[in-house]
Amino acid sequence: MIYVLIEREIAEDLETTYEDAARKLLTNAYQTTGFVDGHTYTELGNPLRRFTLSRWKSVLHWQQWYDSEERRDQMAQLAPMMASEERITILEDAAIGASGQQPSASVVSG
Repeated sequence: MIYVLIEREIAEDLETTYEDAARKLLTNAYQTTGFVDGHTYTELGNPLRRFTLSRWKSVLHWQQWYDSEERRDQMAQLAPMMASEERITILEDAAIGASGQQPSASVVSG
């Protein structure tokens, strides 16, 4: 399981138009194989800065969506409404790490 954090800055006066396009993009992601869930947040005090945190079954599932023609087409519509390019960060559960396994529990007595 991975998480994908997408940061976007909306251009001035395009917030409503952006909302409609971004909602469509997230709705289509929901229907993509490997998508688990996602939520969108606004930076406190800055309504033009948005964060979408989505959860995917694997990096491969995310990469397939990211590279899909459907996402590229929707991003082409969204891009003119953004003040800068989106920033994408792929995250994993720190307890699992690169090994893909939960660390074994240890008992410390004192």
